[in-house]
Amino acid sequence: MFILNLFKKFALFLLLFTPLAALAGTTQLTWYGHAAFKIVTPKGHVLLLDPWITNPANKNGKEDLAKLDKADLILLTHGHFDHVGDSVEIAKKTGAKLVATGDLGQAMVKYGGYPEKQAGYDTLGNFGGELTLLDGEVKVAFIPAVHSSTVTEPDGAKNVHEGGNPGGFLITIKDGPAIYDTGDTDVFSDMKLVRQFHKVDVMLACIGDHFTMGPKRAALAVQLVRPKLVIPMHYGTFPILNGTPQELEQALKKRHSRAKVRVMKVDETLKL
Repeated sequence: MFILNLFKKFALFLLLFTPLAALAGTTQLTWYGHAAFKIVTPKGHVLLLDPWITNPANKNGKEDLAKLDKADLILLTHGHFDHVGDSVEIAKKTGAKLVATGDLGQAMVKYGGYPEKQAGYDTLGNFGGELTLLDGEVKVAFIPAVHSSTVTEPDGAKNVHEGGNPGGFLITIKDGPAIYDTGDTDVFSDMKLVRQFHKVDVMLACIGDHFTMGPKRAALAVQLVRPKLVIPMHYGTFPILNGTPQELEQALKKRHSRAKVRVMKVDETLKL
């Protein structure tokens, strides 16, 4: 009887203190609007992608930012304000390490205010390289992008500095999906090489047009990458970003793509 009671108490302890994602054995993906995502791995590690949590599309941005009390890694595709977003504030609060190209990492420390101790060579890399992080649960490969990148100092838009080359990430999670974050980019033919190294389960694809590829060009990008699921992003935040998920779906149908489009709502969480 004593052993049985001890086992029950231990089981209750695990239930109360093990992260929900780990219990479910799933990877969770939350969209905060624009290009900002949170990934929670099966072991409970937290990754933030381009965390502009307080973007105009997120009505609960300030509350969401206040609730972010844990982050292991912050991944930045490039240095523009709408992708750097709230990363420095989050980093100072959580101790999250910066995953970015070496040039962007140095610029973020020197000009953007990112804590220097949290932006070392263990998490900074460059295109063609792949990092193994968080005790091997997460791998991050650096993928090029066709865009630009600058870092603006917090005290004003006049103080603008080079932020290295823009990029995207192929994030491979142990016992979880492979997620390709395109960052801000146009379609380019070498996207087809991404799937040569790893099949892509989820593609986070910019579709807003004007500053990035629009829906028609994004459909071609999806055709090159061949993900199982594509999640449109970087649209509708401002009126000028007028590409829509519906246009993406239509363009994919014309290309006879098998990829499924999943339109996420702001603050929605998917289990992958």
